[in-house]
Amino acid sequence: MSTFLIVVVVAVVALVLFVASRPATFEVRRSAIINAPPAKIFPLLNDFREWTAWSPWEKLDPALIRTHSGAANGPGAVYEWAGNKKVGKGRMEITSTTPPTKVVIDLHFLAPFEARNVTEFILEPMGTGTNLVWKMVGANSFMGKLMSLFMNMDKMIGKDFESGLANLKSAAER
Repeated sequence: MSTFLIVVVVAVVALVLFVASRPATFEVRRSAIINAPPAKIFPLLNDFREWTAWSPWEKLDPALIRTHSGAANGPGAVYEWAGNKKVGKGRMEITSTTPPTKVVIDLHFLAPFEARNVTEFILEPMGTGTNLVWKMVGANSFMGKLMSLFMNMDKMIGKDFESGLANLKSAAER
């Protein structure tokens, strides 16, 4: 076996071991102070029909196809979308709520890649305002771990969370 081939095999094995050692999950988290009580913000999160007012992805595709089913709001409410490559295709379902302080969503991306994540909105009262935390947690498959060497999920998705929180702030403070 040539020295070159041995070096290549060792490098590939080292890369596979390094990638396998990366974290098994990822988390993206952002927060914002909103000058409104949790009870005013909660309905904007708990009803997918209200998301058009603040979601950072809603305006990326003017031809976005939206489908609502299940409950009108709260647990069992379902929102499916299909759009251009910027928004992709997927499904969200509210799985649990604790009015007016928490909304938990099962988020299933179908395109441009498949992924299943849990998203939480946590509303913490602060005097007359609210600290709103938007968090997404997901599993890191081997491919996700490999991609994380080249792309930073926190920076990629974090910008959208920041934009959405700013939109929510505007909508809730009106």
